[in-house]
This record gives sequence, C-alpha cells and structure tokens, in this order.
Amino acid sequence: MRIARPLPASLGPSFSTGDAERVSVGRTRRDGADLVRTFRGARAVRTPSTFTESVGAYRPLLRPAQRFGGKTALRLWGLPCPGWWSPAEPLEIVVPPDAAPPRRPGVRGYRVAPTDDSESVLDGVPLLDPVAALFTAAHGLTVTQTIVLIDAILATSSAYRGRSRRHPLVFRDDIESRLRQRGRIPGCGAVRAALKDARAGVESPKETETRLLIIRHGMPEPVVQYIVRDRGRFLARVDLGYPQWRIAVEYEEDDHRTDREQWRRDIQRQRDLEDGGWTVIRLTEADLHEPAAFLRHLRRAIAAAL
Repeated sequence: MRIARPLPASLGPSFSTGDAERVSVGRTRRDGADLVRTFRGARAVRTPSTFTESVGAYRPLLRPAQRFGGKTALRLWGLPCPGWWSPAEPLEIVVPPDAAPPRRPGVRGYRVAPTDDSESVLDGVPLLDPVAALFTAAHGLTVTQTIVLIDAILATSSAYRGRSRRHPLVFRDDIESRLRQRGRIPGCGAVRAALKDARAGVESPKETETRLLIIRHGMPEPVVQYIVRDRGRFLARVDLGYPQWRIAVEYEEDDHRTDREQWRRDIQRQRDLEDGGWTVIRLTEADLHEPAAFLRHLRRAIAAAL
C-alpha cells in the first residue's frame, strides 16, 4: 500500500487548492484519496462533523471582501438560532453591494446593504457584527425568534448561555440607529416589530420565552433578572420577578438536574427566598410546551398577593 506524502504543516487541517499549489503541492497529491473535498476548491484531512469544523473548512476560500453572515454569523457569535445545526445547512457568505457573491454547493452567497457591510473578526474568522447578522437573518425568523435573538444581543452579562465572551456590548440605541439607516430594506419590519418587546439583562433564551408566555396570556410583565434584598442584604437574583407581590419565576435548565452542586444551590436559594416572604414558581421546558398548569399557578399567586 502506497503511503501518501505528508502535507506541509503550514496548510493546516483545511486548505484551498490554491494555497496547496502555492506551497508546491501538486494536483495528484491534492486529489489524494486521504483528503476530503469539503467544498469546490477546498480540501481537508477529515470530513467536518461540527459547525466549527464546517466553517473552518470554508475559511481558506474566503476572499478579502467576503465574510460570514446571516445564521452562520449568529452561530459563530453563539447567539440563539432556531433549530440545531446540521451539515445540510448552507454556510452564509456576504459581500459588499458592488461585489459578486460566491456560488458553490453548500454555500449561500448574497450582497448586503451598505449599512450592514461591517466586519468583525472572531478567532481569526471574518464575520458580520451581531447587529448586522441580526438584520441579514431576520427575514427568515418569526417574531418570537427575533425577540429571543435581540434579547441575546442586548444581554449585558457575560453569563448569557452559549454566547461568545467576545460578543461586543450592544445597546437598544445601536439597533434603532441601524433601523433608521436601513429604511425599508427587508428585515427591518421584523426587527422593528420585535424590538419593542426585547429587554436587556436576559441570561438565556428560555427566560425570554417564559416572559413572552406570561405577557401574551394577559399577565403583567415581570422584571428581568431582579435582585432580591432583605433589609439591604443581597438574597438572590431571580430570572423574572414581581417585586410588588414578592413572586419569583425561575426557569430550570436541564443541566441543573445533573449538576449536583447547582441543584443544591437552587434548593437553598429557594429556601432563602421563601424565608424572605417570596413565592417561588419554577418551570421547565415541558411547561413552555404545555403551559396551562404553570399559568394557573402564577395567576393564583398574583391573585393571592393582591
């Protein structure tokens, strides 16, 4: 069995055929059976199996004016996108208004408006900034999905679940300013409709979904990430709170069930809140799908506090 000649280390695990040719790797070696044809004009030492690997496989093909946008940019920033990533999801590549978008299988290329022609670099990968990525993806999202996304972009805490710690600080005024600049470009209507119900300070998509569930069923809007104090002493910070009635609504993430220390802290935290006169209402993913029992419980708690 013939052993393939080692590739130059400078090429890395994914490379373009042009880069290979520049370091004197001939066509026969570039087309060797040990290499994977990830995209037209690109090779890799193994088949990409994750989103990050798929982005890395295409990265060598990006031209100077090209960057990742849309859902691809959102996923790179760690922002909540509907649905799980799969290899069938095309990578979204954006170019300035006067440039030609790429046309390759597995890629969706398109031009962006001048207001969205921004570039950030995250771990060496060029991509749109979070607000521009929001606009380029908004036309394919529901209002609820857009609100969840804006909440994540506006989050002021680095504790937001899954979001890159290098995500820039974004304020509501930043999004409103971009809206004014864009005028009636597609995506504006969805963002404008969602922005009025978006809130800063949220720490997970499920917190947003819970808040929207409550207000869409006619109950008052709770305060996001409310800090509870007992005679000036910090007691707890609750996902959603009604300080006027001393009611806390807490969404239980699935990993809290398997993290024993977190589970113990949650129990002690609930005891502290109840000792301070608060009613604690907890819910899970199942309650978001079938919310009747949770909503009854919350309504009773509010009625009892009036």
